[in-house]
Amino acid sequence: MDACALEGKKILITGAARGLGAAFATVLADAGAQIIMTGRLTEMLEGTAEAIRLRCGSKPETHLLDMADSGRVNEFGETIAKAHPKLDILINNAAQWLSGSIGEYDAYSAVNTINAAVTGSFLLTRQLLPSLMATGAGDILNIVSTSGIANTALQTAAVPFYMAKHAQTGMSNGLRQELKGKPVRVQALYPPDLDTISPLNDDEWNAVRDETSMTTSRDVVEAGIFALTRPRHVTMASIVLDSDNGGMFD
Repeated sequence: MDACALEGKKILITGAARGLGAAFATVLADAGAQIIMTGRLTEMLEGTAEAIRLRCGSKPETHLLDMADSGRVNEFGETIAKAHPKLDILINNAAQWLSGSIGEYDAYSAVNTINAAVTGSFLLTRQLLPSLMATGAGDILNIVSTSGIANTALQTAAVPFYMAKHAQTGMSNGLRQELKGKPVRVQALYPPDLDTISPLNDDEWNAVRDETSMTTSRDVVEAGIFALTRPRHVTMASIVLDSDNGGMFD
């Protein structure tokens, strides 16, 4: 993994307040990238940004953003496109987890789950395409899930989450085809259930794991960086991180 190849790149990461998005932000900031973070939880977003500042010496740009609010996403996209007429990488990571059977969640939760992962991500991507194209070598990396693969076991996921992840697969495949021949590459990662760890905890991040271990945040971040640092004639359309422990496939 040659994260240093991303030094100086301007990278926007959605859902970066915690978890996998925060891990991406930290590792890429470590590599010298210019990070723009969004999240819907103010304290967590600012806390992560401050931890990155203490670690790397420079605080990422942060924006409070609920990806389920389509109108706000559209406005935010316009604002960012004006403020950053050139953007190297967009990592669409934001998603709202929802579990339970169909009678266990309300309509609001179902709609928000779908809007955050699908409508919000699509609208933001559309607004930022000119900035990504302006670099001459832009990248869109969509963090989907093995739930977005056909015939994957539902497990504990609610149907709206499962639907949303399949729609993200459609978005990735559609954008990749529409943007073929243009200076923006579209790639997607499909992680299974994760052991969520943080690069801010060196012992946890660098722990040796054996073949029985769950997939971790580090595995996904390293797969993403691998994809982003491939030569421009290579597109990793779909990277599936399978886990023997996940029981994801029937």
